[in-house]
Amino acid sequence: MGYWTNKSVLVTGGAGFIGSHLVERLLADQARVTVVGRSADRLRKSIGDRMNEVNFLEGDLKSADFTRDACNGVEAVFHLAAQVAGVGYNSQHAGTIYAQNLAGGINMIDAAARTGVERFLLVSSACVYPRHCSIPTPETEGFVDDPEPTNLGYGWAKRALEVQARCYAEEFPMKIAIARPYNGYGPRDDFDWETSHVIPALIRKAVERQNPIRVWGDGLQTRSFLYVDDFVEGLMLTLERYAVCDPVNIGTDEETTIGDLIRMIVDLTGNHSEIVFETDKPRGQPRRAGDFTKAREKLGFAAQTNLKDGLAKTINWYKETGAVDETNARVAHSQ
Repeated sequence: MGYWTNKSVLVTGGAGFIGSHLVERLLADQARVTVVGRSADRLRKSIGDRMNEVNFLEGDLKSADFTRDACNGVEAVFHLAAQVAGVGYNSQHAGTIYAQNLAGGINMIDAAARTGVERFLLVSSACVYPRHCSIPTPETEGFVDDPEPTNLGYGWAKRALEVQARCYAEEFPMKIAIARPYNGYGPRDDFDWETSHVIPALIRKAVERQNPIRVWGDGLQTRSFLYVDDFVEGLMLTLERYAVCDPVNIGTDEETTIGDLIRMIVDLTGNHSEIVFETDKPRGQPRRAGDFTKAREKLGFAAQTNLKDGLAKTINWYKETGAVDETNARVAHSQ
């Protein structure tokens, strides 16, 4: 029997990109899974017949009554529900993003603690780090200066929830873990023009053969991209092996420039369009690459999927879903 066998587990945001993969993995490990999400149909589309094994709850995390009902009888909670998008959207909706993420998170931590949940994973983010952080970035810089300006609302909401987690861990017996994942990507990612992150936005442009392919920034900014299977593994190991209120970076040591990223995507899709870097557009944080020493030491975690292989899997999934619209190759608003 594995750690998750027959455990009662609640996943908020379980119908979303990362959440649906986590639900699949928990079911494979024979957990009893309840999902809080906005759309049962979305989750069913992702996991198919396994939806019959899930208890799905549709409701508002801003409701204290709903969150307490959802947590009753649950042994472990993965709090993934979040509102976030790419650089453009985040910059223009900092207040909304801050308020939405904070409200739901506050209720979930409180409800879990007061209903006797044993373990709670707060999924924070590498967006808590300041623009000019050390590279690789240690967890100790999570509250230095403001978060990266293009993620200001989201970063501060995650910081505030980390403080709540620390305070609740002191007052209640519930064990709380904190994961700070880096940029996730993979099949089922958000490919919507308005809200997509950089990888799905650029994949869609390449697959739909936009010419030129326009990329925000000068292409020199770097990211550490984490494939969804590794992302899920990191979350599960954090709650299983390090359920203490001490943040852990979850990511890969493979740092790449956005310029190299788009060139790799173009090569994998067979698209030979011209690439234009729009230096007048927001480029986000100059470098984002974490120090994953703690993840290796405390969790035994190391990412297994390199960027090229992960991109190939994501591109193949996107093509196979039939979601490509050859006649509507618009410019994405957020990267």
